Amino acid sequence: MAHPKRKQSKTRTAKRRTHDKAVAPTLAVCPNCGSWHIYHTVCGTCGYYRGKLVIEKAAVAAV
Repeated sequence: MAHPKRKQSKTRTAKRRTHDKAVAPTLAVCPNCGSWHIYHTVCGTCGYYRGKLVIEKAAVAAV
C-alpha cells in the first residue's frame, strides 16, 4: 500500500499559516492635525508624515 510523505501540501500549509498572523492595523493620531490614520502612513488630511510635509496637495485641501 502506498504511503504519502506528507498529509498536506506545502501550499496548503502556507495558506493556513498566513491567516494566523493577520491582525488589525495599528492606528495613530497625527501630531499636526489630530486626525486618526494608519501608523507609518502619510496623513490623508494634512499630508504630513513624522512631522514633515510630504504631500503638498493634501495640505492645501485641508486649509
